[in-house]
Amino acid sequence: MKRLFGLVKTSLFFITLLFAGAVAAKPSGKVLMVLSGHGEQQGEVRPGYEFSELSKAYLVFKQNGMTIDIASPKGGEVEADKYNPKEVYNAALLADKTAMAKLTNTLKLADVAADEYQAVFVVGGKGAMFDLPKDTALQALIADVYENEGTVAAVCHGPAALVNVTLSDGGYLVTNRRVNGFTNTEEQFFGKKWLPEFEFMLQDKLIERGGKFQSSEMMLSHVAVDGRLITGQNPASTVDVASAVVKSLGQTPTSMPHYNGDETLKLVAKYLQGQATALAEIKQSPNKYNVPLVSMYGLYYLQVASENQELENALGLMQFAQKEINNPQLDIQIAKVQMKLGQNKAAVSTLNQLLASTPDFQPALDMLKTIAL
Repeated sequence: MKRLFGLVKTSLFFITLLFAGAVAAKPSGKVLMVLSGHGEQQGEVRPGYEFSELSKAYLVFKQNGMTIDIASPKGGEVEADKYNPKEVYNAALLADKTAMAKLTNTLKLADVAADEYQAVFVVGGKGAMFDLPKDTALQALIADVYENEGTVAAVCHGPAALVNVTLSDGGYLVTNRRVNGFTNTEEQFFGKKWLPEFEFMLQDKLIERGGKFQSSEMMLSHVAVDGRLITGQNPASTVDVASAVVKSLGQTPTSMPHYNGDETLKLVAKYLQGQATALAEIKQSPNKYNVPLVSMYGLYYLQVASENQELENALGLMQFAQKEINNPQLDIQIAKVQMKLGQNKAAVSTLNQLLASTPDFQPALDMLKTIAL
């Protein structure tokens, strides 16, 4: 009996070792980040990739213990569009020697083996509209990763890399799947310089390929998840897309730093969805948010507002940081919206306050003459 008991103990010991070895040997997620190699002179001559999208996503993957490689169509060093190196996420990536070594010598897409990766993440930037849709090596890589049960993700203009990807059944990857990317509206406001050179509009092409395109208001985070296909609308969506990739690989994403621009826009989104008190949180903790961004967003939102409720929303956003910004042009726009809404007394008050500090501001003087009380 003792011998039998000893054999059982020995067997259990070896089984435990084997199990532990299997667990230890299980690879953590490995992700390939793909960048456009089209850029030249920080986007002045030709657009490239968005450094902030790279940095935010890279930091999410790093913090969640993933192995990260960076690739581009031709390999080597690639050019980002102009960015602010002092932003906390950009500064963090610039200080990461391992990341910068990968970035200054990116892998060539044609040399990358799909079976080494559990996920592909395509970084945005307008350069992605030029070289990535035509890169057959990238198309094959994305298809192989997806059909190997891996995750395919892209943000902002990154989904341009998906429009020509076909699977083994001959169908497009995006067909009948929920997708998004930089919208036509966002292109009109933020992509005018390169728009004439685009071969297609990203939103239109994704729809043409059979994608079920979804979106939020311009420049607000929106992530479309359809199984292992994950796409984000714009730069504000980057952290959310990267976190969704981590989750798709069976991990619970660790909490990330709250970048004030992203967090501010999330509260703007809640405000536009009817949560009138959403902006109060910014007033309570102004150091955690980008207060002027609220009013600047209101100016952009005004350009697409048509219904009275939309005008009211634009007005509320513009007035939020009116005093902090202290800009006569913002005050004029506020007065114009007040007039459109029939709030003539409020418009007069806005203009008089403006003239109290800038007595000779002619646009305000002229507008006052047109207001009937």
